[in-house]
Amino acid sequence: MNKILIVDDDVAVTNYFMVFLMQTEVFEPTVINDSRKVETILDSERFDVIMLDLDMPNVSGMDILRMMQEKNISIPVVILTGVNDIELAVKSMKLGAFDYLTKPVDDEYLLEVLDRAMEYGAMHDTIDKLPEMLSREDLDHKAAFERLPTQDSGVIRLFHQAEKMAKGDLSVFIWGERGTGKESLARAIHNASPRVDRPFVALDSASHSQEEFSEELFGRARDWSGRSEEMPGFLETASGGTLFIDNIEHMSLPVQVRLKRVIQTNEYYRDNSTEILGCDVRFIVASTHDLTSSKYRDSFSRDLLYHLMVNSIRIPPLRDRTDDIPLLAKYFLKMENERTGIDITGISDDLMDLMQQYSFPDNMQELRNIIAGAIVSAEGDTITPDSLSPYIRERITPGEVTGGFTPMKLQEAVMDFVTKTMEYCGSDKKDAARLLGISRDELDQYIDQDSSPE
Repeated sequence: MNKILIVDDDVAVTNYFMVFLMQTEVFEPTVINDSRKVETILDSERFDVIMLDLDMPNVSGMDILRMMQEKNISIPVVILTGVNDIELAVKSMKLGAFDYLTKPVDDEYLLEVLDRAMEYGAMHDTIDKLPEMLSREDLDHKAAFERLPTQDSGVIRLFHQAEKMAKGDLSVFIWGERGTGKESLARAIHNASPRVDRPFVALDSASHSQEEFSEELFGRARDWSGRSEEMPGFLETASGGTLFIDNIEHMSLPVQVRLKRVIQTNEYYRDNSTEILGCDVRFIVASTHDLTSSKYRDSFSRDLLYHLMVNSIRIPPLRDRTDDIPLLAKYFLKMENERTGIDITGISDDLMDLMQQYSFPDNMQELRNIIAGAIVSAEGDTITPDSLSPYIRERITPGEVTGGFTPMKLQEAVMDFVTKTMEYCGSDKKDAARLLGISRDELDQYIDQDSSPE
């Protein structure tokens, strides 16, 4: 039996939920109508989940959440209140609440939320109990993480946390700088999960206009006039498996609202349709930005964000784990040898020294690009600093900038940077847009602007 604590000053409400949950034969409810008693009972008893009202005399639900946070009491809390207030929901979830439901709530939906809350609680119990020192050999699914070479103890611990998350079915939020391997980690979570034999589908929110993205995600029904054909979306393509959405900060607010409903109810509708369809997909989303910052307050749904961040993983940048650079460089060298058919046997010590002093703003993706370019230009069987293009060699070589500072108009500086990025990416617009942190449409606008006559 799962022990559940119900806290609400309304006796009728607590009586109803106590009887309802007892009838499920899954929960063993304990009821508190006086919120002043909550701290005492949490000090003496362990519960699997808490149902908590916010608006109570003496001690409010927010006060209880703050107390639990201060005392590090990690029990999943489902807020159940009569006030439909997004800002209040966000504040409660910032304080650690698992979900926020508005009364009256459908009984079956409540049971679904409680099941997810207990899954979350059980998973994080195991994560919290992970030993300090862990190795790759301790992973249950070592093969799932083989494309993520590392010897950094913090990253290895992150893999163990990801493996625990993989066992459940809750959404996962991965954030980190560009090029840190967010999609690779998402694939590892999928491959370590019970959905491993089903599709893994990746979708980049930054590479589509928002109208296109909505159709790509949800699909499109046949237009009543017959002018547009039916098109399945990625939710159908990924059915039974995992859908990875990268650069989620580019998603429009209307699509964010629809996505939150899919995550909560496992239901959606196609564009041009009101027919409700079922959805069996595990969501993993990623961003290069801290979406909790004030910069995204108006452009990204706080409600969706804090639902996604219940399970969040931050991948550290390469500059914070420089001991991984030789390991990754050799790994990428092997990959590029296999891809190109070129047989380069090693990396010179002076090139390795240069790379270990470099900050790698584009992280592992930049390291791979450097190795890939050097292989093609190498003379002999070892890549050296002379194997690098002049731009790359200048970029990674430490030392003072010569020639002083030359002022230029901001637009000229921006265009110069865009041009150099395109050169760096071999004119691949998709890679260039990703490195610049803009959409393909925005990149095209810069290119068109640069090529237009004066």
